[in-house]
Amino acid sequence: MARVRVRGAELFHEVVGEGEPLVLVHGGLTDHYTWQAVVPALAASFRVLVYDRRGHSGSTRTLGNGVRRDHEDDLAALMETLGFAPAHVAGNSFGASTALGLAVRRPGLFRSLIAHEPPLLGVIRGDDPAHVLVRAAQEGIDTAVALILAGEESEGVRRFMEEVALGPGSWAALPARVRAVLVANSRAFVHEQCDPGWASLDLTRLSGFSAPALLTYGTESLPWLPPVTVELSRSVRQAELRGLEGAGHVPQVSHPETYAEMVREFIAAV
Repeated sequence: MARVRVRGAELFHEVVGEGEPLVLVHGGLTDHYTWQAVVPALAASFRVLVYDRRGHSGSTRTLGNGVRRDHEDDLAALMETLGFAPAHVAGNSFGASTALGLAVRRPGLFRSLIAHEPPLLGVIRGDDPAHVLVRAAQEGIDTAVALILAGEESEGVRRFMEEVALGPGSWAALPARVRAVLVANSRAFVHEQCDPGWASLDLTRLSGFSAPALLTYGTESLPWLPPVTVELSRSVRQAELRGLEGAGHVPQVSHPETYAEMVREFIAAV
């Protein structure tokens, strides 16, 4: 592992493997470790970059303006500094939102884009039947943020995992090491959620993204997540939409072999 300074922050990262560049962007609360089960398989085909986003685990804890655009700009600077531009970019959850946001603004950095369940609630219209699910998810997020701000970090993160992200019983099933990381990164999560634009994306500009894109959702995910991915897929010019059978919000953890094979096959095809 190494650290590199970009945009006033030091980002903890690792580069493994050889081949075309592939960048993996983790979601909220987590860190690079969430990709550990798929990195060896992917590194057999690609030069893989994993990192901790600003405010998370081994990277600088300062959060800048605390908005998603900071994470997008960090990703761009990291790719350029380490010679990963342009690259295939795969993101999970908030990492997928980050990748999509950067794709809108700087499409030239992408050879292809793979996004699993970006929680961009704002793309669901008020008259969409899925809006009631999205509203419930937002209420769950608001509850988690309030608990974390009140000093009840563990309870806030537990509620978020069980009610918004992974489902009932998920917190107890997580290894103690993972639970500790999620709690330690909870302040960065709060900053992300307090960004007024965290859940929105300019779909008109997204329609101009011309690189191949794969948007995925888990068939076992909580019900508010797949509709967001489906809606986003309608705005991407070269989008393939795929449901991952039996998977949930973090398929790289629950179904690592399936996820790694999907990434390899998609990039080979494009």
